[in-house]
Amino acid sequence: MDRETLRLAVYEHFAGTGAAPTAESLAHALGESPEDIRTGLAALHESRDLVLGEDGAIAMAHPFSAVPQGFSVMGRSTLWWGGCAWDAFALPHLLPDEPDVLVATRCPACDRPHAWVVDREGPPEGEQVAHFLVPVPRIWDDVVYTCGHQRLFCSAECVKHWLERTGHERGDVFDLATLWRLAGGWYEGRMERGYQRREPAEAKEYFRAVGLSGAFWGLD
Repeated sequence: MDRETLRLAVYEHFAGTGAAPTAESLAHALGESPEDIRTGLAALHESRDLVLGEDGAIAMAHPFSAVPQGFSVMGRSTLWWGGCAWDAFALPHLLPDEPDVLVATRCPACDRPHAWVVDREGPPEGEQVAHFLVPVPRIWDDVVYTCGHQRLFCSAECVKHWLERTGHERGDVFDLATLWRLAGGWYEGRMERGYQRREPAEAKEYFRAVGLSGAFWGLD
């Protein structure tokens, strides 16, 4: 079957419902057999256009997630799970019918609740910081783990306490404005036919343009 048609069907279902489609529902919608759909989903997993869980079900189709990983994203009438801080802030940029969304989470260090209205006009106000644990060159070693550790904290002090408690080494810490810029254009075109994932050189230029630097991002 046409892989691009399948990819778009997955993304459109996530966008419209907040949930992942099943192989059976995709087969019904596209007039294909469930077996052909599963083969197509496996190919999309291999090309990193989506992520399958161990049970073969769709776990993620970035920036959409089938399971909560620390963030909820509420539109006018649809609730999405944000797979990570990056993806939660990206959703309003990918959904033209949503002028803004309410992103909610808790600080992993102290459990304090946080919420922001995120739109396409400019970054939300706030003194909170993002901490990304896994360096970009290793994101796909275990992408679900990576996404689960791209979180928002009250402050750099909370990041410090969390690292001391968990034994993790510090990743990269940056402010909400940088996170908003990072998320803003990263998935541009993903809901359109013919979308191509960024090659490494293009990704590096994007990271530089939004104000990121250093080996964590694969940059000199």
